[in-house]
Amino acid sequence: MNRRNFIRNFLIGGAGLAAVGGGGIFYYVNRPEFGRLPKGSRLEKILASPHYFKDHFECLTPVKVMSDEVVQKESRFVATWKFLFGDKTGLMPPMPVPTVKTDLNSLGNDDCAIWMGHSTIYLQLAGRKILLDPVFSPYASPIFFVNRAFEGSNIFSAEDFPPLDILAITHDHWDHLDYPTIMKLKPKIKTVLCPLGVGEYFEQWGFDADKIIEEDWDSVIDFGRGLTAHILPSQHFSGRMLTQNPTEWCAFAFVTPTRKIFCSGDGGYGSHFKDIGKKFGGFDLAFMENGQYNLAWHAIHLLPAETAQASEDIHAEKVVPIHSGKFALARHEWNAPYKDLLAESDGRDYELLTPKIGELINFSQQNFEQWFELTANS
Repeated sequence: MNRRNFIRNFLIGGAGLAAVGGGGIFYYVNRPEFGRLPKGSRLEKILASPHYFKDHFECLTPVKVMSDEVVQKESRFVATWKFLFGDKTGLMPPMPVPTVKTDLNSLGNDDCAIWMGHSTIYLQLAGRKILLDPVFSPYASPIFFVNRAFEGSNIFSAEDFPPLDILAITHDHWDHLDYPTIMKLKPKIKTVLCPLGVGEYFEQWGFDADKIIEEDWDSVIDFGRGLTAHILPSQHFSGRMLTQNPTEWCAFAFVTPTRKIFCSGDGGYGSHFKDIGKKFGGFDLAFMENGQYNLAWHAIHLLPAETAQASEDIHAEKVVPIHSGKFALARHEWNAPYKDLLAESDGRDYELLTPKIGELINFSQQNFEQWFELTANS
């Protein structure tokens, strides 16, 4: 079961009604964090996109979020029950996640990168400070007891950041677009960069429209001083409530005269990775989705073998796995993505990097510990 279906089933199935109390459901789903559907000139721009069909976005090759075979095996109620109350053995680390809290204000303007858990990435490139998909709330969910962060993993807050030149958002799912985090960061954000439709959330949340850069796949934005950002296709889906695919999802590339960085966002395997590799001629560093996968939603999340292949497809020199290490959104063991990708990376054309949450990546030769080899006796 994926997150969107879980939230929908939870609320429609009655448990959500009980949790928020009768008539409170209307108030609950109209809270600002749920957002609103695109309208006005933003909707006109969406309607002109070749990736928008009647009332929703589609992948370059249309895919189903859930496999028909898996859906037929379990009822909605059974799947929801397992998600909430099933055996969680191995889903959470046996001890606090080891971290390194780098002082962001001491970095100067040198090029560097930091993985901050799950899909949150901090970049410094060409003198610009960039933050992707920040989630610093204790739960990656609109429901307070669902998707709790691993103990010890949530070490950063809005107060830790210098002024941000670019806040980049890959898509509108709760584990990538976190309302409390965004609102705390708001005074520090100069520009929001996002795919089509996602800007509606930011306008609703009080951001000036002229601070929002919102474009379609294969758009190039020139930020000056040699930095360009590229909004690229991914094979995923969107929606924070019941409406499916109302906004676009994406990957990003950030390019300077001396660096090329790829950030995959969420998405399943497809030919677009090879196309991106050909277009850019390779990347110095790639942050690749690797975690929270399941055969039930195989089309829209990478399995470790596919993460390895996609990394070769884009001709990455170094790879950092993301979308893992902080939240248990799937039923695999918490560190399985790391162990499996480590095995899959043997003999590949890229170097796999496994920094701790918050550990500095400085683009020189670095060795990182296999911190995910945690046991109860560690």
